[in-house]
Amino acid sequence: MAKMGESESANKINMIGVGTTIEGSINSNENIRFDGNLIGNLNTKGKVFIGQSGRVSGEIRCKNCEVEGVVDGKIVVEELLSLRSMSKLYGEIKTGKLAIEPGATFTGKCDMGGKKEASIEPIAKPKEGQA
Repeated sequence: MAKMGESESANKINMIGVGTTIEGSINSNENIRFDGNLIGNLNTKGKVFIGQSGRVSGEIRCKNCEVEGVVDGKIVVEELLSLRSMSKLYGEIKTGKLAIEPGATFTGKCDMGGKKEASIEPIAKPKEGQA
């Protein structure tokens, strides 16, 4: 008899199907696949997959994210955000790593990789009379 372990927990996926519209916020500890519409915010400790028919208008916060559909809002991803060739993203991205396939549409602002390196900060000019 198999024990309920981490590997089984990692395979749990919440699915929102085509034709379903949710208005409000979603919080989860598991992976989520969206093929429907969300008008609101999505927060999960797992992976978010937005299918070709999926649309999200709001903020997404997750560990990893893969987009084939449309996102209008802000995405904050701890690790990897993948924009597939048919995806359309309008808004703001904050992610550790970003992969964009040819054909994807992205219009907005992107902050990738965390803090700026000290070596690329502007060098302060010395004050007059100082060398």
